[in-house]
Amino acid sequence: MALLRYCSLSRTIALSVFSSQLTEQGEEGSAHGRLGLAMSVFQDVTAVPFLVVIPVLGTAVGSLALAGALGLAIGKAVLAFALVFFAGRWLLRPLFQLVTRRRSAEVFTLTVLLVALLAAWTTNGLGLSLAFGAFLVGMMLGETEFRFQVESTMRPFRDVLLGLFFVGIGTLIDPGAIPDIWHLAMLGAVLILSSKLLLVAAMVRMSGIVTLTAWRVGLLLAVGGEFGFALLAIALDANVIDVRLGQIALTSVFFSMIGGSVLIRFNQAIATRLSGVKQGEASDLSDATLSSDEPRVLIGGYGRVGHTIAVLLHDSGIAFMAFDTDMKRVEQGKADGHQVMYGDITDPELLATVQVDQASLVILSVDDFPVALQAVSNVRTAAPHVPIIARARDLESSSSLLAAGVSHAYPEMIEASLRLGATALQVLRVPVNDIDLMIQEVRDRDYQPVLEEAQDEKP
Repeated sequence: MALLRYCSLSRTIALSVFSSQLTEQGEEGSAHGRLGLAMSVFQDVTAVPFLVVIPVLGTAVGSLALAGALGLAIGKAVLAFALVFFAGRWLLRPLFQLVTRRRSAEVFTLTVLLVALLAAWTTNGLGLSLAFGAFLVGMMLGETEFRFQVESTMRPFRDVLLGLFFVGIGTLIDPGAIPDIWHLAMLGAVLILSSKLLLVAAMVRMSGIVTLTAWRVGLLLAVGGEFGFALLAIALDANVIDVRLGQIALTSVFFSMIGGSVLIRFNQAIATRLSGVKQGEASDLSDATLSSDEPRVLIGGYGRVGHTIAVLLHDSGIAFMAFDTDMKRVEQGKADGHQVMYGDITDPELLATVQVDQASLVILSVDDFPVALQAVSNVRTAAPHVPIIARARDLESSSSLLAAGVSHAYPEMIEASLRLGATALQVLRVPVNDIDLMIQEVRDRDYQPVLEEAQDEKP
């Protein structure tokens, strides 16, 4: 379970080229897009053992020494995992609970960076790679209720760090060697693209996915990933491979990324040709796979109102996720058995992390009017077509929220008055159907009848 949660976190901390291109093409939420993202994360996870093994290969000489060095490296990896696991279990959660009480985004960000650097320093001190420490701390943070806020916090750093990563890789490639090795590098790139395409497509097809989607997933994952660069850099640093072979491998991965971006851009047309499906049927067949009509609700705020809504959704069997910046409420939600996470619903990065544009409904139950307005603005920017239901204190707040883009706003004071009036009418033996129609008419007109009466009473 922790590994799966880490995978979700790693989508942002270790963004791949193909996932960013998928987002630009609007295919991230499609059947082949979701499969490709999931398999990409699994692909990166399978590369983690090489972070431990590769540095050893450059130091040990002879089979006996190699076996001993590998055993020692594995032992260190297990020790590092145990240290980070127990630290994450007994220290990370209390640490972040203490940090969140300060209600400071800057302190939270610094804490995330400090924890990541400390984990990398620990594994480096044990003779393991820095990347292995980053993997471990990502896995531990992915198990906590802070994982979405951590992910959204790291998003602004993502593009900068990814750019620095490629700058570092660029310094490893010798432009002067390319004229002598370009043909071998091109051959290597073709082998990478073709072998990964066929292997991934076959695996997806064997799992029961339609042929068209299988080809599209294969085209998405045919590209050589950033982890390939990282492993080659470690191998060169450890003298596991010679400089010429390293240059050929690095250039091959680089060429495969250029060619892979073209495959991703035209994945539907290429997959349609490979699968023999008619062009008009391609979109329907691909998007039909893995489609889900189940509602997905996001709740902003887990106070009294948010808790009540969560209970109703839970009893109705509707999936939801609630966010709150008060750790006491988050802990109460976990005790209630609900999926309540620490996070600021007004944070645009958090909304992007949880894919608010794919939600069926957003419910804002926060009692802070400025916070609610800011949340509405950010949700509307990220997801213009997702309906929003908001809580309001009075008619004025309700009107402002409706003007900001809320689909429905329910003023607490007026709703309480309506229920009180409905009960009075029931006591006076007015038919229940008439009462319900009367109240619904007031709601349908956005409380305009009540608002008009209130305005008439003003001097």
